[in-house]
Amino acid sequence: MSYPELMVAPMREDLVRIGFRELLSAEDVDEALANESRTTMLAVNSVCGCSAGSMRPAIAFSFQQENTPDVLVSVFAGQDLEATERAREYITGYPPSSPAVALFKEGELVWMLERHQIEGRHPYEIAEDLKAAYDEHRTTAQT
Repeated sequence: MSYPELMVAPMREDLVRIGFRELLSAEDVDEALANESRTTMLAVNSVCGCSAGSMRPAIAFSFQQENTPDVLVSVFAGQDLEATERAREYITGYPPSSPAVALFKEGELVWMLERHQIEGRHPYEIAEDLKAAYDEHRTTAQT
């Protein structure tokens, strides 16, 4: 089900405002993920009030540290159907989930946060999971 753009625009803006680039087509997804060597966060955005309403602020809270992903991209499930379908082809070993957060390193999926791990949790709790993933996968460039 697709929602009116006027309704989803603020939800898109929540991620764009903190540095995410929206992927609107399958080509956008391939361009962003296929050959990217830097650590990339893919957020699967959603209209879902309870889960996505916690995921978006959790991501923002998680960026309040030095170690964060190098590349930030998002798709919007239920809205940008082609882009979301293609993004899910990169998320191997997990069933479709929205909202969700995936971390890729050197083009490989290294960490996943699924809806069931978001649902019913406070954004600060989710942010701690995200921070731990950034630290585990050393998402900033090392000198």
